[in-house]
Amino acid sequence: MSAAQGSVTLLDDPIAKELLSSKIPARLGYIWPDGTPRVVPVWFHWNGTEFVIATMPNAPKLKALRANPKVALTVDDNTFPHKVLMVRGTAALKEVTGLVPEYELAAHRYFGDVQGAEWIQQARQTVKSMVRISVRPEWVGVLDFQSRFPSTLH
Repeated sequence: MSAAQGSVTLLDDPIAKELLSSKIPARLGYIWPDGTPRVVPVWFHWNGTEFVIATMPNAPKLKALRANPKVALTVDDNTFPHKVLMVRGTAALKEVTGLVPEYELAAHRYFGDVQGAEWIQQARQTVKSMVRISVRPEWVGVLDFQSRFPSTLH
């Protein structure tokens, strides 16, 4: 029997694994300090324990994440029947000198080895520091629209 929606063991589900290793960006949802929601696409690296997102120290989302670190992440495809990985967690922020190591791994995954290496080489010349955003899943959901549907369709 498969794990229930909300269980972090869903990260071991074949659909979750497929989406975690795909070239699909995650959508990061957070609350702006004025209380309004925001969603932005982000590169991510899944290290088996946490999602790692890298951003510049002056990125507007950092102000919001410092005020309220609760976030949601979604990775979903565009092919029917849709596959969706939904995650909720708390963002932890850490400024690092140079590039966030997981940013380099993400560049290789999203661009391929040759273009990823070129991207990172160029970034090393211009980026002095980054902020590492890590999100450890606290709630996980998977939809495949074949065996797992949104609760409204049950």
